[in-house]
Amino acid sequence: MVPVPRGAAPFHDPRRPDCPWCGSRRLRTRLRAPDLRHRAPGVFVVEECHDCAHVFQNPRLTPQGLAFHQREFDDAHVQPLVDRVRSARRHRASAQALLRCPGFPEPESWLDVGTGHARFPEAARDLFPYTAFDGLDSTPRVLRARAAGRIEEAYVGRLADPHLIDRLRARYDVVSMFHHLEHAPDPRDELRAALTVLRPGGHLVLDVPDPASAFAALLGKWWLPHGQPRHAHLVPLDNLRTELQARGCTIVATDRRAAHTPYDLSAALTLALAHILPGRLLRATAPLVAAATALDRGLAPLLRRTRFSNAYRVIARKETG
Repeated sequence: MVPVPRGAAPFHDPRRPDCPWCGSRRLRTRLRAPDLRHRAPGVFVVEECHDCAHVFQNPRLTPQGLAFHQREFDDAHVQPLVDRVRSARRHRASAQALLRCPGFPEPESWLDVGTGHARFPEAARDLFPYTAFDGLDSTPRVLRARAAGRIEEAYVGRLADPHLIDRLRARYDVVSMFHHLEHAPDPRDELRAALTVLRPGGHLVLDVPDPASAFAALLGKWWLPHGQPRHAHLVPLDNLRTELQARGCTIVATDRRAAHTPYDLSAALTLALAHILPGRLLRATAPLVAAATALDRGLAPLLRRTRFSNAYRVIARKETG
């Protein structure tokens, strides 16, 4: 259990009575969950808008609470599993999605937001050898990625921070956000910032957990993208597409199949075991997790074509007008 520091400021804002996306007051509680990954104190409420289907943490964490719960960590259980599934091959496949866009030129500059250890830029460089890849992350991991040579420039913070927007305005041909938007305190601010740092004609690439996935209903709090308290928003595809079009973008492609990551059953099992068992017993459960991982991967070709697909991809072009 992570101790709460004495004298800490309140960790939650007041509960809001309306949807942060559309303003509707017709909300329902989707789930209540503790911090299953790190056993930090507190129970977190996730609500869903009846009108636009936006899913969000309510009440949301304050900046102090966000800093406390999102401090850099090395997760001993779930994160290595996710990292294995999101392999270099998958990263290259994500980069290849842009190559399939009609008339897409090789970019001069690319910013990967929420880059972590910059594994995506490292893999994408095989396809874009003349592109300068930069990375932005809320943790110092990005600085170590630059030291390792995976990116050229590293920025610590949030893209929507005014000082970063001013510094990076109209600098990039591509901005990618792979499983980043769900962490943003305000997804609209993050989208606005991404379009600000894009050059006219540049492309925005997003992979986002799909709150409409059948796995969300089946697994509930054990579904990894529900991940409390680190996931503040889950944006439905229709909402994101409409928002980007309203900001002057052309939607080049949407795809649920390629964005699906086969980890739902194995991650849910890993979370449950880590939550229930003491650490010294977890090694004995490795065969169970391996079997669930094999099941995830074996079912993936079928599930990615159904409502069980757990994510979607949007590629949008910022128009010059």
